[in-house]
Amino acid sequence: MNHYETVFISTPILSNDEYTRTVKKYTDFLKENGGEVLHQEDWGIKQLAYPIQKKTTGFYTLIEFKLDTQLIRKLETEFKRDQNIMRFLTTKFDKHAADYSVKRREKKAGTKKEEV
Repeated sequence: MNHYETVFISTPILSNDEYTRTVKKYTDFLKENGGEVLHQEDWGIKQLAYPIQKKTTGFYTLIEFKLDTQLIRKLETEFKRDQNIMRFLTTKFDKHAADYSVKRREKKAGTKKEEV
């Protein structure tokens, strides 16, 4: 399994329940296909740099996960078919990016150990 991160933008017309179901759909997809969700962040509604589908805002979500490489295409197909998703970007982490991600999460959680 490789380490990945996906950021996707959901349409801003979703209710909170619809947005929660949309995010859960993808975390469930990862778990059902043998993946492991390492971290998830909801960045909230943000202004887009340019209109997408005539919308100027969107809900940003980040999911960090481990998944077999063969299943990434299946995940991206799910994003493309979902009308609630306006854009997505999946990146594969190398060793350094994965280490940085762990440090960033620890710092954000306030659990970073002091270095001697």
